[in-house]
Amino acid sequence: MNTKINTLISNIEKVIIGKRPVIVKLIVALLAKGHVLIEDVPGVGKTQLVAALSKSVCGQYNRVQFTPDVMPSDIMGFTMINPETKAMEYRQGSAFCNFFLADEINRASPKAQSSLLEIMEELQSRSTESPVCCLHRS
Repeated sequence: MNTKINTLISNIEKVIIGKRPVIVKLIVALLAKGHVLIEDVPGVGKTQLVAALSKSVCGQYNRVQFTPDVMPSDIMGFTMINPETKAMEYRQGSAFCNFFLADEINRASPKAQSSLLEIMEELQSRSTESPVCCLHRS
């Protein structure tokens, strides 16, 4: 493997021990610009794995614990009036990052799930009049 990839794996293994095959698959998905579904029993470090990868590549990481009260605007963002300037301002949602961990998606409402899928597929948010770029695939 490439020395940079080996260095990345070694860095993540400082935090996550004994999960090398999972780490390698996660890096392959990152290089392929894909999405990953991590399934495992509770307490084995899934959140720490994503956080370690994010820190290792100097990325921004956000996590949302999906519950029935999570709104699509929590994920995609929303437009509001700034009381000081009286202008409309867009406030980014939690999905505006390099690594987004959506925990327990099955608990979210169908609308919240749909907003997450929209951002994953289209790489943008349509919660404003014009689409706002969310993620970059370069």
